[in-house]
Amino acid sequence: MLRVRELSVPAKEDGREAVLSAAARELGVSEGEIEALKLRRRSVDARKKNDIRLIYTVDVALRGDEAAVLRRRGGGRIAPAEAYTYAVPTGGERLGRRPIVAGFGPAGMFAGLVLALAGARPLILERGRDVETRERDVERFWRTGALDPASNVQFGEGGAGAFSDGKLNTGTKNPRIQWVLDRFVEFGAGENVAYEAKPHVGTDRLKLVVKNLRQRIVALGGQVRFDAALTGIKTEAGRVTGVLVNGGEELPCDDLLLAVGHSARDTFAWLRGLGVPMEPKPFAMGARIEHSQQALDRCQYGAMAGCAALGAADYKLAVHTARGSAYTFCMCPGGYVVAAASEAGGVCTNGMSYSGRDGKNANSALLVGLDTADFPYPGPLGGVEWQRELERRAFEAAGGYFAPVQTVGDFLGTPAAPSVEATYRPGVRPVDLHTVLPERITAAMELALPELGRKLPVFRDRGAVLTGPETRSSSPVRIVRDETRQSPLRGLWPCGEGAGYAGGITSAAVDGMMTAEAVLTLAYSGQG
Repeated sequence: MLRVRELSVPAKEDGREAVLSAAARELGVSEGEIEALKLRRRSVDARKKNDIRLIYTVDVALRGDEAAVLRRRGGGRIAPAEAYTYAVPTGGERLGRRPIVAGFGPAGMFAGLVLALAGARPLILERGRDVETRERDVERFWRTGALDPASNVQFGEGGAGAFSDGKLNTGTKNPRIQWVLDRFVEFGAGENVAYEAKPHVGTDRLKLVVKNLRQRIVALGGQVRFDAALTGIKTEAGRVTGVLVNGGEELPCDDLLLAVGHSARDTFAWLRGLGVPMEPKPFAMGARIEHSQQALDRCQYGAMAGCAALGAADYKLAVHTARGSAYTFCMCPGGYVVAAASEAGGVCTNGMSYSGRDGKNANSALLVGLDTADFPYPGPLGGVEWQRELERRAFEAAGGYFAPVQTVGDFLGTPAAPSVEATYRPGVRPVDLHTVLPERITAAMELALPELGRKLPVFRDRGAVLTGPETRSSSPVRIVRDETRQSPLRGLWPCGEGAGYAGGITSAAVDGMMTAEAVLTLAYSGQG
């Protein structure tokens, strides 16, 4: 096959026939000579609002002599197609005991899948519940404010990413990424996930994906236990010998893959008490900002707003101010701001979209980067304590699990009525966010908002709504591991976002895969 890059198709003419025609022109062949065409990448070029283009990379199989076409037209945008094939590890039977994976978010799911494919029959412990039960628990919380600390937006099958936009784009580079995307498609995501430049699944479809992935692990001999919290580790001579589940049950264990997620604060605390090395890690906090999705579409796409091929518009922005850096994160087109608390007496927010991205509002986190020197609390868990402080402030200011909200104009001292209705459930309360967020964060946000308005006009809307706080953008702690991917406590394998080694669904999945590979490699070498 031949790979053809940078095929440009007018958005209003998008469709397989238009892509086929563009590929034929680029190759200098007739459309009838193309035997097969596979989409590899699709992105939007909206620099010219009167001529928005879709940019494709495709793999093409020709009925004729591909080598001759390559000699005639090759170079630049045409080259032999290269396909990455993930070599699934083997050697799982060499592990003395079945490995245990703690956590069934992206890192735990893909670590478990690799181990299962290798024949290692992993046991996966998830402190929360299966995705269908979890969905009911989360919906009850959003409807009534009745929080279940064991089953919520942070804990349960699929991890925190199961209640998000399901964004799979990542700034990291790793050939395993395509394998991860292909597995999402295999387990129920839309086929476009495999080739979109900014792939997303949507919360509604993620439920099916994580359930099917779990069933594949079980079919391969693995086991997934829910309501099974890792509450302790047994050690001997500096290595793991067993784990405690739910405070009592003891299981033998040689290899524990720790994929507990960024909100497993109780786990971080007892690990530190056990002497597991960890360190504070820079992270970011701020608030969610909501605009009209229609206004954003017009801002990004002009007269082409509403074009089916373009879908709901998004953005990704960053500015540097005299008070620190600020940036948008986890942007959810046509989405909702959601209650993401996991501890009693605290409020925190996240963003979510369904696969159709058809909600009235666009929302994104507006975050301020924080270095460890900014933390008001000492020690490896200083960032965790700072998160808790802000979440409790929000709970008290709003009077429960309601979220504090403020228009951008009010926040900046130029009062304005809301131009959109806040989407957070179970409800919102007007609060001056300066009483919730520290001056280190609000000062940077105040300087950033006008700068963002110069980059993207929709940010000039003083009626846009800020909902806070957004505290859990990433883990504020890193569990130390060495070049083997193990903790100095041998047999403990920290991985994923919670351990401080990833930032999003896809990078966490890849980190889980690589950690599983390391476990298998060490077992195969006989050095485990």
